[in-house]
Amino acid sequence: MSTITRSGERLKRDSLGLQQIIASTLANIAPAMSFFFGFGLIVSGAGVGAPLTILVAMVVILFLTNTLAQFSRYRPSTGSFVTFIGMSFGPVAGAAASLFVVTGYCIAAASVVVIAGGWASQTLQVFLGVHVPWQLLSIIVTGIVGLLVSRGISLSTTWAAIFFYFELVLLLIGAIIMLVVNHASISWAPLMVSSVTGGWKGIGLGFPLAIYLFIGWENSAMLAEETTNPRRNVPRALITGTLAIGILYMFLAFATETAFHNNLKAISASAIPFVDAFKASAAAALIIAYIAGVTSIFSSLIGLTNAQARILFSSSREGLLPAFFGKIHPQHRTPHVAMWAYIIVALLIVLVFGTLYAIDPVTLFGDTGTLGTIPVVVTYLITNLALPVYMLRYHRSDFNALWHLIVPVIGTIAMLFPLYGLVEPGQPYPFNIYPYLSLGLLVISLIYGAILAKRDPDLVQRIGSYVADEEY
Repeated sequence: MSTITRSGERLKRDSLGLQQIIASTLANIAPAMSFFFGFGLIVSGAGVGAPLTILVAMVVILFLTNTLAQFSRYRPSTGSFVTFIGMSFGPVAGAAASLFVVTGYCIAAASVVVIAGGWASQTLQVFLGVHVPWQLLSIIVTGIVGLLVSRGISLSTTWAAIFFYFELVLLLIGAIIMLVVNHASISWAPLMVSSVTGGWKGIGLGFPLAIYLFIGWENSAMLAEETTNPRRNVPRALITGTLAIGILYMFLAFATETAFHNNLKAISASAIPFVDAFKASAAAALIIAYIAGVTSIFSSLIGLTNAQARILFSSSREGLLPAFFGKIHPQHRTPHVAMWAYIIVALLIVLVFGTLYAIDPVTLFGDTGTLGTIPVVVTYLITNLALPVYMLRYHRSDFNALWHLIVPVIGTIAMLFPLYGLVEPGQPYPFNIYPYLSLGLLVISLIYGAILAKRDPDLVQRIGSYVADEEY
């Protein structure tokens, strides 16, 4: 690696501490937004025992955090998945992964952009009686987030943390109110396997949906270059964030089901169970749930733009994608070009399909979230498989069969269930075409990787050449 000239600029070192990258990760996951729109679907598959499905999902995500944690201990990199796949399987795989996962992330980001406008519009309509087109609000939110993230990682992460903790407090207040008002209905039912519809089969049905509640858990790995002591802090943030969000989800699920008196039929009939449960428990304070949703979506957009755009930046800096995206702001030391490109493309996806095709925000949220998640989950799987290869190639003496082989393989097998849930045959339109679109993207990415690797023989040495805590 030392023979390669690194002409790209570095991000601002030591800008973030452990608490900040944990907060950024939790903000990216956006518990209010994820739980509001995901829990009802989990209940429809798992029944009243849905909290147990969330617990199983958390354990599986912990298998994945082990993979990124192990990689980050040896080679912390802003390139994250792309770096780890490229160093393990070669330049073709690395270049393909860069195009594949960045596209997936960008499509998934569109789901947050559209729901930002949709939820804000609904909030204004419900509480102020004011109608503002959701498209306009999505544009405004995107502009604010773009300006914020481009002005500095510390500044934007601080705001993401503020919004997240505000959201957290509101969620906890809402859950506690529901438990107090409905204390007579508190029971162990939500935490019993017997409450799961169909037993373990029911957990399997709700499991793919529960996994999606955790998307964003990988955020801190992409902030490695700006994090103090990334080899220690990134793994800690990955594990702490996953545990914290899993426990929070289980508490929210328990409170929501208690407010519904564990009535499966009523929960399944609700579009947003938490909001409806809170409304039934304390209608006068309903604004708490809506504000929690607004802050959740806003903090998520900040967190995902900060992290995911850095993969685009890193890939460009190493020559995997056009160098144009590898520029750094001369004053703020942020990858501003990659950030603006990333979030504007996500907005354009929303405006084109939401306006020209007249798709409502909630429907478009599900469409873009599902389509974007397929490449991301596939990337998770490939990264899991990359860990033993990487360790045997570069750190054979440190190879541990449990942590570097068995755990990644188990995580890979477990993640096949949510992936199958996304691509299984017989789904309604347009979900039935998403597997083919994703497969097409994968083929295009592999062709791109093969062409790029053939044209640039030095590519194999540049992948992973920017190590977060090394001086050049």
